[in-house]
Amino acid sequence: MDKELSSIHYDEYLQLKKILDAQHLRSVGFNKPAHDEMLFIIVHQVYELWFKEILHDLGSVMELFSEGTVIESHIGVAISRLDRISKIQKILVDQIDIIETMTPLDFLDFRNYLLPASGFQSFQFRQLEVSLGLKRERRISYTQCSYSGVFSDKEQKILDELEKGDSMFDLVEKWLERTPFLQFEAFDFVEEYKKSVGLMLNREEQAIESADYISTQEKQLRINMMGETKTYFNSIFDEAIHDQKMKEGTLKLSYKATISALLINLYRDEPLLRQPFMFLQKLVDMDELLTTWRNRHAQMVLRTLGQKIGTGGSSGYDYLKTTADKHRVFYDLHNISTLLIPRSFLPELPKELKEKLDFNFSKDKS
Repeated sequence: MDKELSSIHYDEYLQLKKILDAQHLRSVGFNKPAHDEMLFIIVHQVYELWFKEILHDLGSVMELFSEGTVIESHIGVAISRLDRISKIQKILVDQIDIIETMTPLDFLDFRNYLLPASGFQSFQFRQLEVSLGLKRERRISYTQCSYSGVFSDKEQKILDELEKGDSMFDLVEKWLERTPFLQFEAFDFVEEYKKSVGLMLNREEQAIESADYISTQEKQLRINMMGETKTYFNSIFDEAIHDQKMKEGTLKLSYKATISALLINLYRDEPLLRQPFMFLQKLVDMDELLTTWRNRHAQMVLRTLGQKIGTGGSSGYDYLKTTADKHRVFYDLHNISTLLIPRSFLPELPKELKEKLDFNFSKDKS
């Protein structure tokens, strides 16, 4: 019989004997069985299984983008797999509701048996962070040692290699930098966009000055704020200032990649830009959900432990809350929204460029 057609039992295929025999309660070993330790173990084992699937899907997307030119059909595949990751992340957030059915006193029944085990020792989660683009120099440290010091030599080597290679962030940046429509014959996107921004801001200033429902003092305050907005837009289109902000660490995404992401967001309704826009949105979704999970995790720790030190030696809640704020990878893509202008102010694309961004195969070219 062909091996591919041979039968296999459900239990054997899923390796259930290994999985279901993998919950060993330390409290039982100390003859002080704590009922909720079973829940604690299973929830964290499930986390690790989901991390494995996320790494599997993310790795496949990174491979699609690592070969230079990205085949158009691969964008759809990437969108689908990132969407799956986001749905898994929502489950990871929801699992915290389950673990919170365990009260703080329930946890204290077995917490001392965990020392010094900690979620900080999750190798797969560190792989995920590095694969996305969280580099060593941008990490908030919870000890004076490297984050990778809790792992074996083999695992540290894997993390080091990941750090040296292109992350998802790096691959996306390079892909954006290859966007071909920033300069199209006589159409210069940046210059045309600058003009549109100027028109929009001038119109908003005129609307403030002519408003009869606010005081003179309030008008002046709003006009001053408009001045700050103008300064922000002007600096965005000065590549030297952008590069300086990158050196300072306030921006990560290169100037050209940022402008490309802006173009894709502004002209998202053009058929050939629709999928690139959806792809960028999925990256933002994934980054946002990871931040949501970090925040939710921090709140769970505060509820369960208060201000106690974590089992891994961190400051507990304070450390986790800080990472939620600082460990965002695709922040620059979130910030594109600051630069968006109403469709009514968008520079009109040349006919030839619109045709290149459209599906013209069904039109009569004769």
